[in-house]
Amino acid sequence: MFLTTHEIANRWKVSDAWVCILCKQGRIKGAIKKGRLWRIPEEATKPEDKRNQRRKDSNAKFRFVDLFAGIGGFHQAMRYLGGECLMAAEINQECVKTYSLNFKTIEKNIRGDVKKIDPRSIAPFDVLCAGFPCQPFSKAGAQQGFNDKKRGNLFYVIMDILDAHPEVKFVILENVRNLADKSENWGIITTELMKRNFYITEDPVILSPSDFGIPQIRERVYILGIRKDIRNEAILTNGFIHKKDLNLDKYYKKCKMGDAWSILEDNVDDVYIISPEQELMIEAWDEFRINTGIRVIGFPIWLDSFGLGQDDDNEVFNDQGYNDMPTWKQRFLRLNRKLYLDNKEFIDKWVEKYEMTSRIKLYKKFEWNCGTDITDIHECLIQIRQSGIRAKRPTFYPSLVAIVNTPIVWDKVKKHYRKLTPREAANLQSFRSDYKFRGTDATQYRQLGNSVNVRILKILGKSLFNLAKDGWEGECNAEKN
Repeated sequence: MFLTTHEIANRWKVSDAWVCILCKQGRIKGAIKKGRLWRIPEEATKPEDKRNQRRKDSNAKFRFVDLFAGIGGFHQAMRYLGGECLMAAEINQECVKTYSLNFKTIEKNIRGDVKKIDPRSIAPFDVLCAGFPCQPFSKAGAQQGFNDKKRGNLFYVIMDILDAHPEVKFVILENVRNLADKSENWGIITTELMKRNFYITEDPVILSPSDFGIPQIRERVYILGIRKDIRNEAILTNGFIHKKDLNLDKYYKKCKMGDAWSILEDNVDDVYIISPEQELMIEAWDEFRINTGIRVIGFPIWLDSFGLGQDDDNEVFNDQGYNDMPTWKQRFLRLNRKLYLDNKEFIDKWVEKYEMTSRIKLYKKFEWNCGTDITDIHECLIQIRQSGIRAKRPTFYPSLVAIVNTPIVWDKVKKHYRKLTPREAANLQSFRSDYKFRGTDATQYRQLGNSVNVRILKILGKSLFNLAKDGWEGECNAEKN
């Protein structure tokens, strides 16, 4: 009598895909192929997997692989929880240099392009970690998702590795929040992991460091999986992990005013002081804010929309193509025009004093996003970006991104505005205080912008491991940062 691959997989507690691989390799005696399906003798025995011998010199509680490893965010979290990294895969050589600098023991097992790795060449492991490429799903890109032939399909490389490693107990994946916005993307992920006998998070788990008292807004989606046969059946009953099963509430902590200063370092090098022109423009706009008497500015200020020196409103609006603007932009134009006319005497002198008409466009725009909570711009977080100079409450920083666009703070010691340092950016990502970095500041900002938040991964890792029935609970401690 013959059984299907699915029936054998259930008997041996492995995935269907792994049984197919064993059949293709001729490792199941008597297995035959009929059409596209394999038939396996009922009396067949499970082939011995010699890879499952743990290294005798390892005292680790579990072993993990770190795919799309970047500069080691996952590695720090898993190592903190008692894990040993068996293999890391990272194609960017600048990232590899930083990774190697901090994890000497894994240096010889850092591989390059994950697509070129034979899954069978990886030693047995317990946890698969992957911050797989976000560009196919990011709002900053074309959002092709799994249709992106180059990057979207890297998800299936992860699946190939899982197929070759039925011993894997847990999966922890991270990506941009936008991944969860399209149901077809989430459907593919859910289907593929469930095919491989994993219970996974029923809904996307979307978290930001700011949810845990870390002053950074950075929403990311986390996909967690536990192999069906090792789950605690009293907790996981219906095929999925629910967010409440993770008990994240005990870790939640709201950011409050002033928390942004908690990640700053003392005695920062003068190289991070912004240029004299940038500093002048920040002070100029603060003078503008104070002298126009506006406490709450509910719209962005655009110098080019003032209609400087013009008396006829219609002429101003026509010159700027008012009728062709969307409604929101028409409103902003009217508000800017009124602001100018109400404060014309001061603004005309101010424009001349700071030579504003000759400045580049980004210096001609200003946003005050502090309401009445802040009265002194030196207590604000400042951004200088293409949309202009923006002042924000010091509650949390905007998301670190892979491009170099670092927030600016007032340094009370130096009496100057300065950029966040790479070390301070690392603090926002909860990297260890002794973590070392390689490359230029621009390279470090970019690498940290592409990295994962270590604190969140510690919490999720501990919470996921606690869903197992085999005593993982209590072995890991994510209470500390």
